[in-house]
Amino acid sequence: MNDLIPLVNKLQDVFNTIGSDSIDLPQIVVVGSQSSGKSSVLETIVQKDFLPRGNGVVTRRPLVLQLVNTHQTGVPQPPSSVSSDGSLNESPDRAEFLHLPNKQFFDFEEVRKEIEAETARVAGQNKAISRTPIHLKIYSRNVLNLTLVDLPGVTKIPVGDQPTDIEKQTRNLILDYILKPNSVILAVSPANVDLANSDSLKLARQVDPEAKRTIGVLTKLDLMDAGTNSLDILSGRAYPLKLGFIGVVNRSQADIQSNKPMADAFKAETEFFQNHPAYRAIAHRCGTNFLAKTLNTILMNHIRDKLPDIKAKLNSLIGQTQQELTSYGDPSFTGKAHRGSLILQLLTRFASDFVAAIDGTSSEISTKELCGGARIYYIFNNVFGAALDSVNPCENLSVQDIRTAIRNSTGPRPSLFVPEIAFDLLVKPQIKLLEPPSIRCVELAYEELVKICHSCGGKDLARFPRFHAKLIEVVSDLLRERLGPTSDYVESLISIQRSYINTNHPDFIGGGGAMSALERAAQKKKKEMERTRKPSTHNVVLAGGESPMAREDAAEKSLTNAVATLTVQQAEREKGHARQGSHSGSISSVSSVSGSINGPSPSGGAGAGKDTFLNYFFGGPQQRSDRPVLQETRAMSQNVAKEMVMPKTVLDGEPLDFDKKLDHMTGAEEFSNLSDREDMETQLIRSLITSYFNITRKSIQDLVPKAVMHLLVNYSREAVQNRLVATLYKEELFNDLLQEDDSLSAERAKCKAMLDVFKNAFSVINEAM
Repeated sequence: MNDLIPLVNKLQDVFNTIGSDSIDLPQIVVVGSQSSGKSSVLETIVQKDFLPRGNGVVTRRPLVLQLVNTHQTGVPQPPSSVSSDGSLNESPDRAEFLHLPNKQFFDFEEVRKEIEAETARVAGQNKAISRTPIHLKIYSRNVLNLTLVDLPGVTKIPVGDQPTDIEKQTRNLILDYILKPNSVILAVSPANVDLANSDSLKLARQVDPEAKRTIGVLTKLDLMDAGTNSLDILSGRAYPLKLGFIGVVNRSQADIQSNKPMADAFKAETEFFQNHPAYRAIAHRCGTNFLAKTLNTILMNHIRDKLPDIKAKLNSLIGQTQQELTSYGDPSFTGKAHRGSLILQLLTRFASDFVAAIDGTSSEISTKELCGGARIYYIFNNVFGAALDSVNPCENLSVQDIRTAIRNSTGPRPSLFVPEIAFDLLVKPQIKLLEPPSIRCVELAYEELVKICHSCGGKDLARFPRFHAKLIEVVSDLLRERLGPTSDYVESLISIQRSYINTNHPDFIGGGGAMSALERAAQKKKKEMERTRKPSTHNVVLAGGESPMAREDAAEKSLTNAVATLTVQQAEREKGHARQGSHSGSISSVSSVSGSINGPSPSGGAGAGKDTFLNYFFGGPQQRSDRPVLQETRAMSQNVAKEMVMPKTVLDGEPLDFDKKLDHMTGAEEFSNLSDREDMETQLIRSLITSYFNITRKSIQDLVPKAVMHLLVNYSREAVQNRLVATLYKEELFNDLLQEDDSLSAERAKCKAMLDVFKNAFSVINEAM
């Protein structure tokens, strides 16, 4: 039993060498308010004046005090010294600080000065407190083996230049120590203050509500008012504690200033309790001697109870630290004989991680966000698809652009029909709009592969930052090499689509389909207007003297005249070609025109359902059944020609200003009022462009991801290991690649020191048990 406290002190020394508090060692924590007599109690137990004194907060850092009885065998003894009277001192009392390992203090006044200096060095001069403890060990024949922690006293109001939150800081520091279940709480309270106002007991109750590990100390019993005593408290009736209360009488301030010897102080304390009428019956359970013996017994029993748990905790820490040390790698494996195999092993692991991240077979798959190949799939199907869908087939294509393209494609001739070259001229720039999102899709896939590259390697490569950086550099170069060909190929896909406009595509709407769609849209619009028209408006005459019905009839008649005009022009053109003995494939059949506008042809036929843009506008071989219709059309054209009036070219005898007229013609006013025929042609072109653009968009949405996977992703995953080996597996690079990170080497050294400490502490406990 007597070896248990030295055992804990030895364990504490072991842990203090590396500044670790991984193990909650049994110790006695002294808690009390400012000026409650804590320092006097400790000095009386040690029988030395060694603690700083003064006004305000004096103890500003935790003081871990180990008391070692030098009568025990095995205690290291200092060299013999000769006293002033010539007698030989075999074992003088002495003190040692952890921060001064090679220095011993025999003068305890120097110990006080060193505590003050060390406190000021860390906590400063402004009365602030610090959590960094001071470790002091005192060897004496007059002490019992104890481990005590003196904490700053609880203060209420900051004094002088103390921090405004000094009370909060002090309480938090005290709670950090007494919250540990292996700590025994020594709650010091002055007897001349009501126990209900004791800060030490209040803090102890917070962490030890059942009062199982709290022992109370009543100081200043000699300063109580006459006729009062604390017998109820010392007897455990007023405030029961499992470990009880012990009363002590410390030296007064006058005794301290006069350097009253400790022997005289002990004698005066004993006489006080033996002669006091209230405390005479319990005098054997009061006083500093009884307190020291009680604390020694309590601490030994506490250590005995907690030692199995400490051993189990140490065993667990040894395993954890050993595993952590293994994760840092074995430095002996980086020797010359093993460098090649280590390089090849790390190269292979990096390449495997890269491929596994793409394929989704990695053992460390995230459940929080998409990563690796899943993000590439998301780029293809969500990001790229949404980007293509957001492109408007007729973006930046105004009515003026369409009409200008139609007119420019006819040259000096009048615009009789919509030429195919106008459609080609307009649809190719729209297909070009698919190129930016396609190139961006390639770039996003490339960026994702670079991210995958940076996430590969794991802890093994963390040892060698230069090697890891070289691996990333080589893979990044490989990806960069593939980015150019992939982007070029995707650009060529767009160019291929623009190089040939296939109007015979089975999904293309064609001229007949576009006309039918326009006709259905017009009829639907007309029906909606008739449905929403109020009955009272049928006979209302507008300000111009014309009713809405009359205007609609006029618009319908104008559309019919436009169709008739087209028919007449077609017939005259066909007649001129017939005279020359040639049949142009660019003239559309009159039956197709009339059938598309007035309804389906009675003859129908299989070819009628597959009417295309080219057949409608530029015609096919003329059928004999069209001739009666042509004769009828020619008769209609003669009647229309008689009613036509030629426009004047000279106004009031003055010639026109051709420059101004030309400027006027190229302005926006030229297209402000479109005729019914021009509006129909514009809508027709838009329908055809939209149809063909959607076909191209669907093809690009399918081909671009395939190209990216083949030329960039799959090529990289298959070539990555060969590229890494060919570039980095060179003996002249081994020394540079296997150079460890300095911080990691320091962490390994620290971890190894911790492991040695834990093993040493475990062996100490095994020897004691």
